[in-house]
Amino acid sequence: MQRIIGFVFGLCMLASLPAFAGDWRTKVDPEVLAELETGARVQIIVAFAEQADLRLAYRLRDKAAKGQFVYRQVREVADRSQATVRQLLVGQRVPYQPFAIVNALLTEVDWALAKSIAERSEVANLQPNPWTTFDAPALDLSPRAGGRGTIEWGVERIGAPLVWDMGYRGEGVVIGGQDTGYEWGHPTLQQQYRGWDGTQADHNYNWHDAIREINLLHNDTLISPSNNPCWLDINTPCDDNNHGTHTMGTMVGDDGENQIGVAPAARWVGCRNMERGWGSPATYIECFEWFLAPTDLAGENPDPAQAPHVINNSWGCPAVEGCNPDNFALMELAVNALRAAGVVVVVSAGNSGGSGCGSIDDPAAIFEGSFTIGATRNNDTIANFSSRGAITIDSSFRLKPNVSAPGVGVRSAVRNGGFASFSGTSMAGPHVAGAVALMISAAPHLAGQVDTIEAILQETALPMMTLQDCAPYMGMTIPNTAYGYGRIDVRAAVERALQVVNTDAADATEPWQVFPNPATDHVWVNTSTDTESVFTLFDATGRLLQTRTLASGLERVGLTGLPAGSYTYRLVGGTQQQVGVIVVQ
Repeated sequence: MQRIIGFVFGLCMLASLPAFAGDWRTKVDPEVLAELETGARVQIIVAFAEQADLRLAYRLRDKAAKGQFVYRQVREVADRSQATVRQLLVGQRVPYQPFAIVNALLTEVDWALAKSIAERSEVANLQPNPWTTFDAPALDLSPRAGGRGTIEWGVERIGAPLVWDMGYRGEGVVIGGQDTGYEWGHPTLQQQYRGWDGTQADHNYNWHDAIREINLLHNDTLISPSNNPCWLDINTPCDDNNHGTHTMGTMVGDDGENQIGVAPAARWVGCRNMERGWGSPATYIECFEWFLAPTDLAGENPDPAQAPHVINNSWGCPAVEGCNPDNFALMELAVNALRAAGVVVVVSAGNSGGSGCGSIDDPAAIFEGSFTIGATRNNDTIANFSSRGAITIDSSFRLKPNVSAPGVGVRSAVRNGGFASFSGTSMAGPHVAGAVALMISAAPHLAGQVDTIEAILQETALPMMTLQDCAPYMGMTIPNTAYGYGRIDVRAAVERALQVVNTDAADATEPWQVFPNPATDHVWVNTSTDTESVFTLFDATGRLLQTRTLASGLERVGLTGLPAGSYTYRLVGGTQQQVGVIVVQ
């Protein structure tokens, strides 16, 4: 990820974003066009037509290889297709921030520059970058039973302590969260922070801040970093709102007395995507990209091997704030890229249940690739505020939520070492992210197997029904648009996970994967060995065409210039050897 200092800032959706014919102005969002016509400079997102084809990621066996493949693919497409527009911006000394995960960039334009960009054939459209807000959870500081020395009711209700008794507490799993930031030194969170080794902190690859401006919607009299309690663009995790710390506490929190977290032995990393509760499509996308390939504190040296196994997203981007079906596609591309990379994307359903059917209507909860979570009370009934499906805003009528989890009166961590009870689907999602961590801890072969993990959580959920029908789904059937498949049961999910055969490993009879086959201009070679290997390629007569030494992991081998036909390859590494045929089309 590249940071510009001082600048204010199914299956994967592939192929391309829609391009527009005719006048360049048809590529520009009407809101942006109206501002440009006043002579103003406008912050925009430039979306490019070409998007990376990530389908081959699903052929890879392990999460590390998936992440490496997806990152290299999206980066290659972005660097190539954005080159001319980047040169144009540099030539006019206009700062920009590029994204790879969605092939877009953030910049600021006037009328003339917008015209120059929109006229480019590789540009799909120019979108606004509106600031948005999450549904604020209800704060409940009233006295309640339990507290110190007890396991929180939601953690117990989903069966997490029973999984702990089985010997699984989240070991070896990394949870990510993008939110208002995190108080990393909170007593319930510090030991679980991946950047803490027990003696000192290293925030490289463990923390990222996407907030570099004060949002005007706060009506601050001065646009100063000091207006935010954490300041801006910071290199140390900080929470400017309490919301992020609370969600992370439910995922991993435990100080020996306050057992507030579902997976207390998991490690966590975080990204701040909201300024005191206000974010924008660009800040959300920036955090999504960072989770795909975390960077050092300078925003450099991205490493997909550092990506988390699951990320929690307790925020929404509502239509009233500028997000609409015209710009949903970019955020969905980000969700789908993470999914292809083997990362489970948990998203809270929203707190608009009072509006009835179809009230799940914000990104990222509406997307097929998101695992969307409703909120339940302590008697397992659905919370009134929990948003309902089906998804009507994009006319898909897909079923959401996927499952439900405790979200009313959830006690967890807040800033300054404190604790408080919040209510909201924001509180339900972290229970599910923690449950994913317990599943992978118990069955490490599930790491990166997003479809399987989600299917198990749905199949093992406690079935719940409602009298509310939301066409085309009936409330007295499973699944339904209030609970989804039901309230999660993590013990049942872990037991099922332990029974699942690792088909990927069972099929891995050869130490190398060579794909795609047939191929065109290149193949990918993925090795399960820990040593270097030598790749040699021969034509049909046995003539040697190329020899390459490949590092362990995923490598791309070029075939450019080879005529169509069959070619023999040999891979040798250590004591292992593999011979096969590549068909070039």
